[in-house]
Amino acid sequence: MRLYKSRSEIKAMRTAAKISAKAHQRAMRICRPGMMEYQLEAEIIHECARLGALFQAYPAIVGGGGNGCVLHYIDNRDELQDGDLVLIDAGCEYDYYAADITRTFPVNGLFSAAQRELYELVLAAQEAAIAQAKSGNHWNDPHQAAVKVVTKGLVELGILKGSVPKLIKDKAYGKYYVHSTGHWLGMDVHDVGDYKIDGEWRQLEPGMTLTVEPGIYIPKGTRGIAAKWRNIGIRIEDDVLVTKDGPDVLTKDAPKTVEEIESLMGKLAK
Repeated sequence: MRLYKSRSEIKAMRTAAKISAKAHQRAMRICRPGMMEYQLEAEIIHECARLGALFQAYPAIVGGGGNGCVLHYIDNRDELQDGDLVLIDAGCEYDYYAADITRTFPVNGLFSAAQRELYELVLAAQEAAIAQAKSGNHWNDPHQAAVKVVTKGLVELGILKGSVPKLIKDKAYGKYYVHSTGHWLGMDVHDVGDYKIDGEWRQLEPGMTLTVEPGIYIPKGTRGIAAKWRNIGIRIEDDVLVTKDGPDVLTKDAPKTVEEIESLMGKLAK
């Protein structure tokens, strides 16, 4: 029952998504070098509560610089540094239903050239994955689409070397793309539902809601690549409802293109 959302459930999830998207916008507007990670977390919580969502769906992740490379980082106690990215994974709960959004943006409001290249690669991977989150496809199709884009992009950037098909077969991308591309979403953040049936990937059907969240993580101590790529963690996550007409991105109000993010962050400074 929880895997297939009713109209009232979808309505609650849309509200949770809209409130959470506004909270991410607030964090982008107010972020400045020298702020603490927990101060951005406080802005997220404040905005959600102000708009009627009194609880967070899960402990927020606010990771600046290398902390963005740590999956499920929740210490949120370091200072945000000029020139770093900050990864925020946060979503509210509304009427018992969860939102789950991740956005990554520059602390100072402006992507460096290297940050932008990696960011746009993750965004392209996410767009390819979302396109596969449609009725009739299977659970793993979005992940496979993201893997292809990430692997090809890492080769083009010189971070991986070799033929794309062999690198995918060998899962060479797994050094930098360390998780799957999504999970079921509903009354819990990682909601109930089998991903396989009789050993085969489950078919996506209207009413199912999932996250789509590719990422690339290159910690500071990574060897064998150019220094400009190090200390960068990027994840972009949206909540997607499967419909008979294609994927419906519930969290589309959270800015995610480079231009949208830099424009939003620049307005407060002017």
